[in-house]
Order: sequence, then C-alpha cells, then structure tokens
Amino acid sequence: MDSIILIFVCMLAGVAMQRVKTFPANTHVSLNHFVIYISLPALALFYIPKIEISLALLYPLGIAWGTFLLAWIFFAVLGKRLGWSKKLTGCLILTTGLGNTAFVGFPVIEALYGKAGLETAIIVDQPGTFVVLATLGIIVAAAYSEGSPSTLQIARKIVLFPPFVGFFIGMLMNLFHYDFVDVIQPVFQRLGSTVTPVALVAVGLQLKIQRRSKHWGLLALGLFFKLMIVPAVFYLFYKIVLGGEGLMIDVSIMEAAMAPMITAAILASSHGLKPRLAGMMIGVGIPLSFVTLAFWYWILITF
Repeated sequence: MDSIILIFVCMLAGVAMQRVKTFPANTHVSLNHFVIYISLPALALFYIPKIEISLALLYPLGIAWGTFLLAWIFFAVLGKRLGWSKKLTGCLILTTGLGNTAFVGFPVIEALYGKAGLETAIIVDQPGTFVVLATLGIIVAAAYSEGSPSTLQIARKIVLFPPFVGFFIGMLMNLFHYDFVDVIQPVFQRLGSTVTPVALVAVGLQLKIQRRSKHWGLLALGLFFKLMIVPAVFYLFYKIVLGGEGLMIDVSIMEAAMAPMITAAILASSHGLKPRLAGMMIGVGIPLSFVTLAFWYWILITF
C-alpha cells in the first residue's frame, strides 16, 4: 500500500512544483536523464543476474513482447489510415506498448497474490518489459522522432542506451553465474529504487490536463487499448486458446492490464513524441487502472 501512496504523492509533488518559480522550466529534462542514466541501469544490474532462465518464463515474457508488438501493429496501421503524424503514432506505440509492470505492478501483484505472485511479476518486468524498452522501445523512439535515422544510427542508439548497457552486463553476469558482492548489492538496489519517485515527479512536472485539450480523444483510445483490449487479448489466448491455468497465468494477465509505463512516457518525451499526451497517459492512466485492474481480477477469480 505504501508503494501505491508513493505513486500519487510523487506525481502530485511534480504538479505542485510547476507553480514554484525557483525550479527551472526544464527541470523534468534533468530528472528524465537521471532515470535513464542512473536509476534504470542500476535496476538492471541488481535484478538481471538473479533471474533463473527456464521455459516456464515464456508465459510472462510473452506479455511484454506481445503487448508491444500488438501496439506497434495496431497504431502504425491506424495512424497511417488516419493520417497521423509520426510523433503521435510513436507516442501511442510507446505508451500503450509498455506497461507499468514494476512500480504499479509489483505492489498490486504482491497485495493480491503474495510473494509467489511477485516472482512472476519480476519475470514480466525485468527480462520482459525492461528489455523491450531498451530494444524495441528505443527503435520506435528513434524511428518516429524527427528525421529518418538509418539502421546504423538506430543500432548505435540501442547499444549506447544506458539501460541496455546495464541489461547486457547483467545478462553476461547471469550466463556466467556471477553476481556483485554483498556490499555492492544495496547500492544498486537503492539507486534502482529512485526510478519511481524521480520519474513520477518528472511526469508531474510535465502534466498539464486541459479540459479543451485536443488530446482527450487520443487519450481515451490509448487507455482503452492498454487497459481493456490488451488484457482481453491475453486472457483469450492464454486461458481459452492455450487452456492455461494457475498463478503464473493469472499474474501474467494482471500485468498485461497495468497502466502505461512511466519510463515509456519519459522516453517519448525525451525524443519529442508528444510529451503532453505522454504525460496525460501516465497521469490519467495510473489512477484509472486501479478501477480496470479490479475488473480484471474479478474476471480471473470468477471465470
């Protein structure tokens, strides 16, 4: 519960800071860079070496990769038919294709399913959502931003993207069954724990919800896709088509229903992909998701 309270406190703090003149107008840019260059690599270096690789990971892994590919196909086709700008299409792909599987997901899953459920949630997030962010996410951010970057430029962005560097090092450590000494572990853990407060304050600093905003229709479409269509697809596929049952399946579907990822909004903002819409996807999506998550939990325990 304290993690959920922290989400709202930090976001409201960011909104309040908009009115404090002593903060520079571009404070959110510095906070975004801190998350990308410090917090996320530390998170990868703490968790990735500890993951046990097995075929059982395919269900939770499929959530992250499947969600992003589904969003990419859906909004790329829709955007082309409706004549959307590349920036708008890229923003919606990032913010609907990447779920908040950790900072909202972890406390919600632990509250509903206990420590056993949290183990599956970590698999969805770390080798799943986190890796998608560091690979496909940066590809979309680069491809849909200004200009037409070459394959070499996109590859360079991926390789030099700090979270990807952290993930790559973490995977090498995992493969060679090596982890940092005990005295270093708390350092990476504490640095990684700054993602939620720093990222949410940055989102709050950019959040400007206007009643007459042109983004309301797009916001409704994006959130309906992320909070309702995506979990429905995985429910039908995992439960009906594959006949899956058990804790891992239920937790995976709940993670598919999570609100848009905070870092996805930061990535969109840092590449100029409709920052205001990206901020609204987080600011409206997170509180709304608690209603839709209750619906999906009811579906899972009833049917």
